[in-house]
Amino acid sequence: MEAALAVARLPPHDPKTPALSVVDMHTGGEPLRIVYAGCPEVAGPTLLAKRRYMRHHLDHVRRRLVFEPRGHRDMYGAVLVPSELPEAHLGVLFLHNEGYSSMCGHAVLALGRFALDFGLVPAPPDGARETQVNIHCPCGLVAAFVACEGGRSCGPVRFHSVPAFVLASDLTVDVPGHGKVVMDIAYGGAFYAFVSAEKLGLDVSSAKTRDLVEAASTVTETVKAQFKIHHPESEDLGFLYGTILTDGKDAYSEEPTTNICVFADEQVDRSPTGSGVTARIALQYHKGLLQLNQTRTFRSSATGSVFTGRAVRVSVPLAARGETKEAGAGCWEAKCGDFKGVVVEVAGQAHYTGTASLTVERDDPLRDGFLLK
Repeated sequence: MEAALAVARLPPHDPKTPALSVVDMHTGGEPLRIVYAGCPEVAGPTLLAKRRYMRHHLDHVRRRLVFEPRGHRDMYGAVLVPSELPEAHLGVLFLHNEGYSSMCGHAVLALGRFALDFGLVPAPPDGARETQVNIHCPCGLVAAFVACEGGRSCGPVRFHSVPAFVLASDLTVDVPGHGKVVMDIAYGGAFYAFVSAEKLGLDVSSAKTRDLVEAASTVTETVKAQFKIHHPESEDLGFLYGTILTDGKDAYSEEPTTNICVFADEQVDRSPTGSGVTARIALQYHKGLLQLNQTRTFRSSATGSVFTGRAVRVSVPLAARGETKEAGAGCWEAKCGDFKGVVVEVAGQAHYTGTASLTVERDDPLRDGFLLK
């Protein structure tokens, strides 16, 4: 029997519904399910157009991939698609329990390894210890740098973000049950509200996860109701992705600072949140608490896993350079409009956990999945 099961065979399934072939990984405990075959064609001339097409026409794929019984409410997915950018090695759409993200740092760290190991990028030259993978995310082009040995990934990955910036600093928001709370909103490929958990009567390192989730979700919904989120380049990117509760330790220190991210429909990031680290570094740099190339360590209060982050390059607003939008198109400095931005490097370790073929039976009433609160 073991020999028979070892042969690659699919169970009975709907022949009109291709199996989704996936590789499962995690980065700092946060799962990633990568679809590399079986997804219907995602139409659209640009990556953001593909994101809209998938939301409107292929959302059943997201639900089958992420929801129970094949996944769970905190599962995260990535669908690989072609990119219109000639310099990109691959394009990716990010999937979660509520819909589609614009950026996902933990996924980029995992996809860097995947792209090298599965031949999506040219083999690095003999003796190379690191190779670059250009990943086109909905927020823009992100460069990942993958440690390698003998042409295979072998360790941590780091990435350079799209320019990150602060949308609102020291914003006062009237939060139900907590009164007026001062917080910040920053962008690291996605927008987050940042608030010290202490201001909500919680300790981010010791409070129950349920209490942190409820507090963060209340902040998210309140900010959405009271503050307009705007991205200078694209309406598709102008939304609040979630809230990150911190330990309040924003001044530079060699000691780790702890946070937890609650995003989408009360989804909890098990990792320190790559795009959140990006935005938090931008926030600390904006406030003068961090200098270029000072490295900080960020710890997840959910798992204790860590990422590092540092501001590596300042991006200049187009107006300050005397350039038009068209003249600056294609360079990273053009991506944050009139906001003072900074390119952030985030590093972490991703691991493989398995492979699967996800199938559907025609008579299954729960074929498209379900979620339990």
